[in-house]
Amino acid sequence: MRKDYLLDRWVIIATERGKRPNDFRRDKAEAKEDRLCFFCPGNEHTTPPEIGRTGTKKHWKMRWFKNKFAAVGNQDFYSQSTDGLLECKSANGIHEILVEMPEHGKQLSDLSVKQLAEVFHRYRDRIQILGKEKGVKYVAVFKNEGKEAGASLSHSHSQIVAYNEIPRYIRQEQSASDAYRKKKGRCVFCDIIKKERKSERLAAENKSFMAICPFASRYPMECWILPKNHRKDLRSLKETEFDDLASILKKILTKLRRIEAPYNFFIHYASNRKDLHLHIEIIPRLANVAGFEYCTGTTINTMAPEKAAEYYRGKR
Repeated sequence: MRKDYLLDRWVIIATERGKRPNDFRRDKAEAKEDRLCFFCPGNEHTTPPEIGRTGTKKHWKMRWFKNKFAAVGNQDFYSQSTDGLLECKSANGIHEILVEMPEHGKQLSDLSVKQLAEVFHRYRDRIQILGKEKGVKYVAVFKNEGKEAGASLSHSHSQIVAYNEIPRYIRQEQSASDAYRKKKGRCVFCDIIKKERKSERLAAENKSFMAICPFASRYPMECWILPKNHRKDLRSLKETEFDDLASILKKILTKLRRIEAPYNFFIHYASNRKDLHLHIEIIPRLANVAGFEYCTGTTINTMAPEKAAEYYRGKR
């Protein structure tokens, strides 16, 4: 059993099952083309009004707009409580879609480093703009790649949700990080970087970023990307660091593409004026969560992170 670096979260690494990365390889499913792809060029009229784009009026490279089926929206705020048991409030906020490329069937790993860096520039800009909206406490940025990962449309896209709540996961990370800093006088993620830089869990590294398979990986092939220098959010990154971020992410996603792995990734950063080391978590959807996990809250991972990192480091 292994404990997360900072959260009270335990994982069972079932190494006796001997799972290797290629054991999770999936046959590529036959693509069922969407009858009408709302995100393809020529179908712009089928989406909500465009908020912005890169490229030209005739030929766009990226475009973003509100999600037609938003998880949050503009509602009258209300709260309700009955003896402290029943509480609710409106899910206020803005839910946007960012279509990262016009080509249908391509993935982020197909983009060049420069193109992928530009995607992160857009993430940064939308976080900054939406974060100023009234009532917004956090702007969540995430991507679902593949049907098993929750992607309802096959055309590559990211989602951005600005809403009136700081996510529980972020609050937990901030609280644990603050407690570690108070006790040690240092950032826990900076210490993780020092610890893992020479470990078997190092998956990739360049001048500005490291990718690791965390010590208490919850899922096969789980990977975190962290800036080596302490950065609180995307706005803190230097321009040259965006290329390094894109480069290391492209390497990890290319490896996942080779085993046809669906995945989710999401960006974690400091809320408000808190100090939390920026990191991106990539969760391949290669295993099912079942009864034990729901019953105990403890995850069983059938592949050791050291074995996953070896695959990511490999030249093939």
